[in-house]
Amino acid sequence: MDLNVSPPLTENRGSSESAADGPRRGMSKTQILTLISMASVNFSSMICYSILGPFFPNEAVKKGASQTVVGQIFGCYAVCNLIGALVLGKYIVQIGAKFMLIAGLFVSSGCTIMFGLLDKAPAGATFIALCFIVRSLDALGFAAAMTSSFAITAKIFPNNVATVLGSLEIFTGLGLILGPPVGGWFYHSFGYEVPFMLLGCVLLIMVPFNIYVLPSIEADPSNDSFFGLLTQIRVVLICFVIFTLSSGLGFIDATLSLFAMKTFNLTSGYVGLIMLGLSLPYCLASPLIGYFTDKYPVTRNAFTVTGGIITAAGFFLLGPAPFFHISSQLWLLIIMLGLIGFSLGMTAIPTFPEIITCAQ
Repeated sequence: MDLNVSPPLTENRGSSESAADGPRRGMSKTQILTLISMASVNFSSMICYSILGPFFPNEAVKKGASQTVVGQIFGCYAVCNLIGALVLGKYIVQIGAKFMLIAGLFVSSGCTIMFGLLDKAPAGATFIALCFIVRSLDALGFAAAMTSSFAITAKIFPNNVATVLGSLEIFTGLGLILGPPVGGWFYHSFGYEVPFMLLGCVLLIMVPFNIYVLPSIEADPSNDSFFGLLTQIRVVLICFVIFTLSSGLGFIDATLSLFAMKTFNLTSGYVGLIMLGLSLPYCLASPLIGYFTDKYPVTRNAFTVTGGIITAAGFFLLGPAPFFHISSQLWLLIIMLGLIGFSLGMTAIPTFPEIITCAQ
């Protein structure tokens, strides 16, 4: 589930005329193909992203990485994703949205396969360095794919951004749902390499598929400064919301599996199943929240604030926090993950149309 939002491509009247009328007259061929392509990108990218959670932290510790270094490996992904999204978002028109998306998928697939070979690397500094390099390159590929995905969706569906993105989050959620249990099961059954090899090949298949399916998108470059958006208080607040949500998800990715294995003596396969508690509610809630916030835009702020409060409460009770003096319980962990997953949809989905409105 990636929360970076890029400024939309500047529209040409000829190419987006049908997009504006699409919700009333039925979707055009371009819109249908775009939905198919974006759904495949969201699903394949997120399933490859999420397979690390159940077993990689424990495997990295065996290779000599401390828990702090494991967190930094996950964190470097977010940093490179942020930098990549900013740079690629600025030059997306010059590069071409379709080419950027295809290239990003190709890079991510290659990095996923290479990550599956890292268990052959010598333990210690060599393993850690290779993890940082491959993970950073993977983040840049993911940033290219998702940045162009958001921009293309905003151009083809300018009047229903939240509804469409909320619906596409079903496939993001499916990728997050299937990644941990599939990765954990294949790791438990076949070892470290197989999950990465298998899902990397799935992502690689998406490259020729999207070359054929995704329509070419034309756009004119804008003379406005991207950083000019940051002069608006509303944009800064939205960026803060996205930053905090992404930080929370990164924290869970890096620590949940180690915590569950140590506290409840669970295997990697069961840890993958526990992570369903986070992704399944998000998957189910996102399209409903997207439709509702498109139909009633005035509710966006209320959804974002309420979702943020619920997310904060969920994180307090996830451990739970020491000052509650409550012992860790597996049922409480699962319930809090479900609560966080649902509230993430409440908080994140309204930010998509809201930041586009600010950009316009």
